Amino acid sequence: MLKNHLLSLLIGLPFLGSVLVLALGGERYPTRARWIALVSTLMCIALCFPLCLSFDPTVSQMQFQEFMPWIREYSIAYAVGVDGISLPLILLTEFTTLLVILAAWRSVTLRVAQYMAAFLLMQGMMVGTFAATDAILFYVFWEAMLIPMYLSIGIWGSANRSYASVKFFLYTFLGSALMLIALLYLGQRAHNFLIENFYTVSLTLHEQLWIFLAFLLAFAVKIPMWPVHTWLPDAHTEAPAGGSVVLAALMLKLGGYGFLRFTLPIVPDASAALAYSMLVLALIAIIYIGFIAVAQLDMKRLIAYSSIAHMGFVVLGSFMIFLIMHLSHPDRNAAYLSLSGAMVQMIAHAFSSGALFLAVGMLAYRFHSRLIKDYGGLVHAMPILAAFFMLFALSNLGLPGTAGFVGEFMIIISSMKASFWISTAAATTLILSASYTLFMYHRVFFGKVNNPALVVGTDVHATEKIVLILLASAVLGLGLYPGPLLHLMDASIHHLLNLSLRTKL
Repeated sequence: MLKNHLLSLLIGLPFLGSVLVLALGGERYPTRARWIALVSTLMCIALCFPLCLSFDPTVSQMQFQEFMPWIREYSIAYAVGVDGISLPLILLTEFTTLLVILAAWRSVTLRVAQYMAAFLLMQGMMVGTFAATDAILFYVFWEAMLIPMYLSIGIWGSANRSYASVKFFLYTFLGSALMLIALLYLGQRAHNFLIENFYTVSLTLHEQLWIFLAFLLAFAVKIPMWPVHTWLPDAHTEAPAGGSVVLAALMLKLGGYGFLRFTLPIVPDASAALAYSMLVLALIAIIYIGFIAVAQLDMKRLIAYSSIAHMGFVVLGSFMIFLIMHLSHPDRNAAYLSLSGAMVQMIAHAFSSGALFLAVGMLAYRFHSRLIKDYGGLVHAMPILAAFFMLFALSNLGLPGTAGFVGEFMIIISSMKASFWISTAAATTLILSASYTLFMYHRVFFGKVNNPALVVGTDVHATEKIVLILLASAVLGLGLYPGPLLHLMDASIHHLLNLSLRTKL
C-alpha cells in the first residue's frame, strides 16, 4: 500500500511539515520549529529508500504511477510517476532540503518557523514538479514554487532584497505564460493533458516552431540562458544562503528538465531545425558569462555567473544530439553520451555550486560581507572551512575526480564528434573557471589579512561540519564513481533519444 503512494507522500509530507512548523513552532519556539522541519525532511529521505530499491532502471516507462481525476470536464488529472530522468532530481531535492535545514540551524534567527515552512513548501512543490505526468499539474507546481522562493528572498535577503525578489518573480512568472498556452494547445490536440500523450500528437513544423518558442521562453529563463539571465545574479546575491542553494541546486534544473521532458520529445523537428541557434546561445553563456564572472568582486555574484556558464553545458548537451545524428556517419553512442552528460551536469552543478553558496553563506554569517576584498588570510582562523572550500572550488573548475568534471567531460567528448570548434569553444570554460574560482579562493583564504576580525574568526561548528561532509561526499562520490547514476538513467535516456530523433512530419 505504501509503495503505491510513495510519490504522494513525498509531495504531501513537506506540506504537512510546514503546517506543523507554523502551528507548533512559531516565534516563541524556534528550536521546536527547527526540529519539526528536520524530522519532516528525514522522513522524506527515508521514503526515498523504498523508492530507489523498488525502481527498475531497465524500464523506460513511468513507475510508481498514481492517477486520480481532478477536473473531469477538461480531462485534467492528479497524475504522478517517475522514470530515470525525474528520479535523480527528486533525490537531489530531498538531499538539498536537508542541507538547507541543517545550514540554517544557527544562522537563521529571524522568523525561524516561517523560514523552515517556506523551504518545506518548496521541497514538496519541487518534487511535485519533477513527478507530475499531467501537464497542468506540472504547471501548477511550477508556478506555485515561486511564492515561497519570492518570500525567502524578500524577507531573509540582503539590503536590496525587495528589488531582487520582484525581479525574480516577474522574470520567471512572465516567462511561463506562453508555456501555459502551449500546454493548453497540446491538451486540446491530445484530448487530455497527460504528458506522454503529447509525444504522439502529430504536429506540423509551423506548429512545432511556435510551441518550441513558447517552451523556450519559460525554460530559458529558468536555466537561465543568455540574454534572459539577468535576474539570477541579483536573486543569488540578495537571497539568504538557503535560497541561493535551492536556486542553484534545484530551480535552475527545472529549465534543463523542461527541455528534456517537453521540448525535445514533443517538438523534435523544431528542436532539430533550431539546434544551431540553441548551441550558439549555449556557447555565449559558457564563454561570455565566464568572462563576466572573472570581473566580479562579490563572491555570491561570481558563483551566480559561474552557474550560468556551467548550466550552458546542459543546453549544449541537450541539443548537440541533432548535430551528431545529422552527420554523414551518425554516431548514436555519442548522442546518448551527450544527453547523459546533460543530466549528469545538472546533478554535478547542484553539488558544486550549492556547496560554494553554503560556504560563502557561512562566511557572510560570521563577517557580514560577501566582498572578496574584505577577506584574506582566513586559512589560519578557519582551516576546516578552507579545506572544504578548496574541494568545492576544484569541483567548480572541473578537476578530474570531482563531480564538476564528469558531465562537462561527457558533453565535450560527444560534441567532438560533431564539431571540433564547438568542442574547443566549450572547453574554454575550464580555463575561465580556473581563473575566477582560484582567484576568489586565493584572495579569501590566503595572502594578507585585510580585516582584524578574521584573525579571531571561529571555524565551522558541528552542524556545519555535517553539511560540509555530506556535500564533500557527494562531490567525490559522483566524481569518482558516476556509474550508479548513469545506470539509473540509462533506459530513460535511450527512450528520450528515440523520441527526440523521431520526426512528426
